[in-house]
Amino acid sequence: MNNKKIVISVFLLIALIQLYVPSRMIWSREAILKRGTEYRFRTAPIDPTDPFRGKYIILNFEDNTTQIESGKNWASGEQIYVYLTTNNNGFAVIKSVSKEKPIDNQPFVKAKVSFVTGNDSGNLVIDYPFNRFYMEESKAYEAELLHAESQQDSSKITYALVSIKNGNAVLKDVLIDGVSISEAVIKSREEIKK
Repeated sequence: MNNKKIVISVFLLIALIQLYVPSRMIWSREAILKRGTEYRFRTAPIDPTDPFRGKYIILNFEDNTTQIESGKNWASGEQIYVYLTTNNNGFAVIKSVSKEKPIDNQPFVKAKVSFVTGNDSGNLVIDYPFNRFYMEESKAYEAELLHAESQQDSSKITYALVSIKNGNAVLKDVLIDGVSISEAVIKSREEIKK
């Protein structure tokens, strides 16, 4: 009888852990979305494009490069802290980059070094953690096409809306001229039906 109680107790403990872990992940993302600071990151065209990418849009950002003094001190894949500010148009721009976590209240996001050009001085290219926007499968391909078209049209403003809290980021939406890409897909479908 004792063995049966132990087995049931272990089973219940494992079941609770399996519920706790995803719940904690969801709660953490929701907290960032609710209490985080929103930043608008201008997107840039992807090269080369791949129409068979999947249920998400790959995003590239206009402001993902910063000048550094020495490329020797930075390694590809290394975690970094990107200090952010906004420009006159309200879009996020890089203020500075550091290997040290900030101790003051400066807004920042955790990212990784994509690569560095030049050894003595050059550019550090940042790999943001929010470079994929997952969508409903039936809309993903059309959204990717709309996003690519908007990147080629200089009159359109395309950006990612990202919530950031304590360095953690959650991609909320991708917008084209202030319209959610999901809504843009629906409007595009309605125009085709006419």
